[in-house]
Amino acid sequence: MTGFGYNVSGFGSFPSRGVPYEAHFLVIAGGGSGGSRLGGGGGAGGYRTSFGTSGANSSAESQLTLVNGEQYTITIGAGGATRGSGAGVGTTPGNASSIAGPEITTVTSVAGGGGGSYISGNGTVGGNGGSGGGGGTGDGGQATANAAGGTGTANQGMAGGNSRFIDASQSYRNGGGGGAGQAGVNASATSAKANAGGNGLASTITGSSVTRAGGGASAGYSSANSASGGSGGGGSFSGGDGTSGGAGSVNTGSGGAGGSYRNGDGGAGGSGVVILRVPTSNYTGTTSGSPTVSTDGTDTIMVFNSSGTYTA
Repeated sequence: MTGFGYNVSGFGSFPSRGVPYEAHFLVIAGGGSGGSRLGGGGGAGGYRTSFGTSGANSSAESQLTLVNGEQYTITIGAGGATRGSGAGVGTTPGNASSIAGPEITTVTSVAGGGGGSYISGNGTVGGNGGSGGGGGTGDGGQATANAAGGTGTANQGMAGGNSRFIDASQSYRNGGGGGAGQAGVNASATSAKANAGGNGLASTITGSSVTRAGGGASAGYSSANSASGGSGGGGSFSGGDGTSGGAGSVNTGSGGAGGSYRNGDGGAGGSGVVILRVPTSNYTGTTSGSPTVSTDGTDTIMVFNSSGTYTA
């Protein structure tokens, strides 16, 4: 008898190759960089999981059905690179993460959007992505002084916050980057300050609760204010003129913080991560990419911080 990957001959005889089993997953893409020079915060990478709450506070996805003897490829998306501080320099999105292989539909999480920047006097919108980057501000004399945050991807992440320009005496106000569980903070009409990134999401897929995929904070202007990145590793901003944004934490898919006026660099986004949780009775131990392996109850957990493979 053959079908759905089985290769069965005789009653009660199941050769090891071709037997399917269920596996939980968490796939987080690389976060976007923060905007440079009056920059918005970078958005977190897309967050997809079958184990608990998925991105944008959506329901868990179905488990993967792996087939014994088949090889599955895990790709870890890098975070968006730090961006230089000169006017005219934009921002960088992160890179996608995925699980691909036979008998499954590839699971791909979308890269986080970069934060908006000051370019030739204009504020630029945050990049769209898994979660959106925050908008950056211009100098008010150009066509675009205010700029919207980027949009997130359905079931993966939230939008970035909007920027707001009042006038030069009241400072420039930039939007925070979106996180997997919360939108980035919009710039205020009444308070000139840096703004926080949206919070990430917690998962217990490894057996303990870990929060990942926070949005990056936006930059402030001349006053020495500060703002926190979203929970889960979002880059923070502290200081005034010339201050660079903090980087998103590695292997969390978090966004980098925006850089301030007078040549502040945007912070780099954090790299992504892929986690597989399989029944220990089915775990083969055949991997590449040096995942961290642990157990929780009757399951074995593989945490891939770099790209690799798992042979089921």
